[in-house]
Amino acid sequence: MKTAHDLVVIAKSHIQEVNVQAAEAAIREADVLIDVREADEFQAGHIPGAINIPRGLIEFKLSNDPQLSSRDLKLVLYCKTSGRSALAAKSLEEMGYLQVRSIEGGFKAWSEAGKAVVNPALPTFD
Repeated sequence: MKTAHDLVVIAKSHIQEVNVQAAEAAIREADVLIDVREADEFQAGHIPGAINIPRGLIEFKLSNDPQLSSRDLKLVLYCKTSGRSALAAKSLEEMGYLQVRSIEGGFKAWSEAGKAVVNPALPTFD
């Protein structure tokens, strides 16, 4: 029986990962930067320019959004440490997306490297 870790290892052997140093260039070249974490994680902080499509919804959202359905889109994905984004990238490649990358180490590696992070502030209700 395979574990979640086993599935991530298999996915990573089939996808293209970019390290944090190469991620900035990959993001600049990308059509879409997708944060596959849950909404509360995204709201706590994310990479500038990212849209949030949680891992559990990504195949459905991309299939049903005409702006995201082109298989030629350059996609960069990330999650907290790169497990969920690896699984999502593999799934999107199986759906026929041709240019999918995942950020190695995810948001954790990005923020630890001192890269730019958006930290949305909650509105005040004074």
